[in-house]
Amino acid sequence: MKICCIGAGYVGGPTMAMIAHKCPDIQITVVDINPDRIAAWNSDNLPIYELGLDELVFECRDRNLFFSTDVDKHVDEADIIFISVNTPTKTYGTGAGKASDLKYIELCARKIAEVSTSDKIVVEKSTLPVRTASTIKTILENCPTDAKFQVLSNPEFLAEGTAVQDLQNPDRVLIGGDQTPEGLAAIQTLFDIYARWVPSEKILTTNVWSSELSKLTANAFLAQRISSINAISALCEATEANVDEVARAVGTDSRIGPKFLKSSVGFGGSCFQKDVLNLVYLCEHYGLTEVAEYWEQVIKMNDYQRKRFVKRIVTTLFNTVAGKRIALLGFAFKKDTNDTRESAAIYICRDLLDEQAEVHIYDPKVSHQQICADIGIPEDHPGVHTHSSAEEACDKAHAIAVLTEWDEFTKLDYQAIFDKMLKPAFIFDGRNILDLEALRKIGFETHAVGKV
Repeated sequence: MKICCIGAGYVGGPTMAMIAHKCPDIQITVVDINPDRIAAWNSDNLPIYELGLDELVFECRDRNLFFSTDVDKHVDEADIIFISVNTPTKTYGTGAGKASDLKYIELCARKIAEVSTSDKIVVEKSTLPVRTASTIKTILENCPTDAKFQVLSNPEFLAEGTAVQDLQNPDRVLIGGDQTPEGLAAIQTLFDIYARWVPSEKILTTNVWSSELSKLTANAFLAQRISSINAISALCEATEANVDEVARAVGTDSRIGPKFLKSSVGFGGSCFQKDVLNLVYLCEHYGLTEVAEYWEQVIKMNDYQRKRFVKRIVTTLFNTVAGKRIALLGFAFKKDTNDTRESAAIYICRDLLDEQAEVHIYDPKVSHQQICADIGIPEDHPGVHTHSSAEEACDKAHAIAVLTEWDEFTKLDYQAIFDKMLKPAFIFDGRNILDLEALRKIGFETHAVGKV
């Protein structure tokens, strides 16, 4: 059996590496039109940082895992094709700002139809709006050869920073397909691959529409929890309650549970905002105005949390940060990944720059080039500086803001950092990971999310 994955990103690369590791008898090729990305996957410096990913790739690469720019060849040879390309939120036309941009999905479908000479199973791996499969089917039906296709929905549920662990021990694997003999046979083929290492009871099968909607709904529910606890964090600061204590009390209710009740500067990543907005667009499309407004509030609360954090910094620093050195610790949207998509740090940096602050950034895995590209500034912008260590970023700073929960930020020598900062020295914990009492004893003026 041969598998081809179109798209060598955060989903395609790790997922194929895990399948290759668990199924050494299956030949897997990841293809992408970006030669630099493919070259990085074939090098010793992979384009994606994930704990344990290097070991997986190096074990399987050139054995049964390959990376190539020859899209036509490997698509034609494959028995199963995974589509794992980006589906960003549209910035133009109908649905701009909410709907998913499916142009890359359509291009993949057209390419598959164009070059295929044999029957194939096509697997939607990208996060897609409901009924996208019908679009893919329509395109594939116009294949110039006699090749037949079955389209499956197999949404990913991995999280950046824990991708390898999530793939190794998933909560569930979801496979949706047509409830026809041909569709059920295709579902079983993919089921049997995952069953090599995932218990059968964790592999759920549905129709294709339910599978697509389940992915959007799962991310919307998770994002809603984060926005809910962040809304309460504002009330905690006003009433001198402690958001961590509130979250712990609420999380012990078995009907609610403790997960995703960690208050912070807001959620980021490639999925939450995009999927919630996509759900909003779908509700609007079907005339469900009140439902759309309900879910859109999740995004508004996330925006509010980021702006509230910046406002607190400005207010605390005597109502101005103009010309002041602000050290930002972390730029990735969460720890243990170099993924910066929709990171809260992007928006906080922009707002601080608008206030004419001098921003000094340290992140152990994100490059200066990536930071500048995300903020939307030239690499020689005079207001943004990146550093090779947290200590260097904090040197002579007026204030520190922790924006990513990297473990190393809890282990820094804050006494040495304090000694080199301007006084009074402020620290703003946007992830609630620091020992505030210990910092106060050193001399810091401390501020955290949802705490006084």
